[in-house]
Amino acid sequence: MQSSLIGKVEKAKRYAQEKDRITFSELSVKFRGENDNYDVSYHDDKWHCSCHFFSSWGTCSHTMALEQILDNMLPEEALVTPHVSIA
Repeated sequence: MQSSLIGKVEKAKRYAQEKDRITFSELSVKFRGENDNYDVSYHDDKWHCSCHFFSSWGTCSHTMALEQILDNMLPEEALVTPHVSIA
């Protein structure tokens, strides 16, 4: 392996441990729920989910789970459920 590539691999490992370097501005995922599969996204500073609950409440278990998974990698406006502890 070339020495320049080895340096990049080592840097990538360090970056992977320093998650505060990353802030998502857009995200799109397929979420396998208990009853169906859902399209969940974050764009234009808002969460979006194709589940029925989200259309009424503007939040759901899928977006809340992603908030927990992505933790400090989301901009503050993406944390729409800071008062709810699901941990």
